[in-house]
Parts: sequence; structure tokens; C-alpha cells
Amino acid sequence: MVSEGTLLPLQRADGSASYSWNGYSVLAAVNGPVDVQRRDELPEESAVDVIVRPAAGIGGVRERHLETIIQRTLRHIILVASHPRKLIQITLQVTGTPEHDSKSENLTQASSNLQILPPLLQASVLALLSASIPLTVLITSVLVAVDIDGNLNHNPSPVEISSAASLHVLAFSSHGRLLVAESEGLFDMDTWERVTEEGSRQCRDSAGSMHGKDDMSIDSGSDVAVESFVRALVGDQVATSRQWKEALR
Repeated sequence: MVSEGTLLPLQRADGSASYSWNGYSVLAAVNGPVDVQRRDELPEESAVDVIVRPAAGIGGVRERHLETIIQRTLRHIILVASHPRKLIQITLQVTGTPEHDSKSENLTQASSNLQILPPLLQASVLALLSASIPLTVLITSVLVAVDIDGNLNHNPSPVEISSAASLHVLAFSSHGRLLVAESEGLFDMDTWERVTEEGSRQCRDSAGSMHGKDDMSIDSGSDVAVESFVRALVGDQVATSRQWKEALR
């Protein structure tokens, strides 16, 4: 799985991140904790607001559905009790979508909403980390497609997505708990067990090493798990910040 990410690409947000995966690119911005309107105020915890903006046009039902899934997931991992009567706002702008190859030029956009969910979730988590928003756990997400022959593919093309028997988006915590499970299509329990095992392996198991860059941008190879990629990206930012502080001494 090839991923690319950058922390703090935006200067005027409290936290920001860009994340690219499988042809999709997402730019995330986090603002907060900030004051919230009294009608939306929660007395014992902070409110979490998620806005998803498509690459072109205005948001519709698809974006509202994605916002609901992401908001529900992030409320699970943000320490909302740390900032009562405040608002944490996450804005997600889709900046790129997969280019169709010659075999799929005449294909319309896939009807599934699931293929864009992993990069949206991952960009959100990276932006929250860059904004120093306290989290209970780190989460990583992956898309697994199952073809009509029962083969698993964790890096499906648009053509493979459109012809898949089922699609599954899984998100695991850093403790190995399954926090998100969104599926479409027909599948049995044996297939589901294989999908969860593959999803956990892609999210949490690492077979490679990561190397950061000075601009806090990292690419991952196909043998690097998502969690290792995220930890390396954040670790690179910490190391860069320490170098800056040391230079001032």
C-alpha cells in the first residue's frame, strides 16, 4: 500500500495534514478548541464538527453520509471531556481522485462511498495530531475489496472496485480493536474473517522501515503498514521541532 503524507501544510489552521492513498488526495484542517454557539454547546464535553468538501461541485448526500461516519469515529477517540463547551472543527477537502486507465475511460464514478473513506479518516487523524488535540488511541484505516472469486485486494483500482463482489472499510485502534466496519455487497462469515485479518495486517503489521524528510513529508512503500507510516510521519515532525528548539538555545 503506497501512502503519502505531509503535516502542517496550512499556516493559518491550528493543525493540518495532507494524505494521499490509492489515487485519492485529501487536505485536512483542524481548528479548535474554539468557542461554540450556545445552541450547540455541550456542558461536559466538546462538540466535534466534520465538513467534507468534494473535489468538484458542492457536497450532497454522499458527503453528509461520510461526515456522519467520520464524526462518530472521531468522537470515539478524541478526549472530548478535556474541553467542555468548546468546538473542534475538522474540514476535509478532497483535492484529487484516481485517474481512470484506458480500460475504464468510459466508466462513470463508482456508486460506492467507501473507497474515499480511508484517506478521509487518515487525514483527519493526522490533522488532529498536528493540532495537539488529545486522543485516546491512534486509528488507521484500510479498504479491502473482494472479487467474485473470493480474492482479497487492499489496493483496488476503480475498475476492480466497480466489479468487486463486496467492499469493506476497516479501522483499527493502536490496541488492535476494530472501531469502524463499513461494508457493501454480498459476503459470508468466512470472507468477513479473512477480510478482518487482512485489514488488521495492513493497518498494524510492518515489514519495512520508514525514512522522514525535512519538509515533514513521507512516502510509504507497499510493505509498510498504515500505523507504521503514521507513527513515522509524526515522529519526523517531533524530530524537526526539536531541531528548531535546539537551534534557538
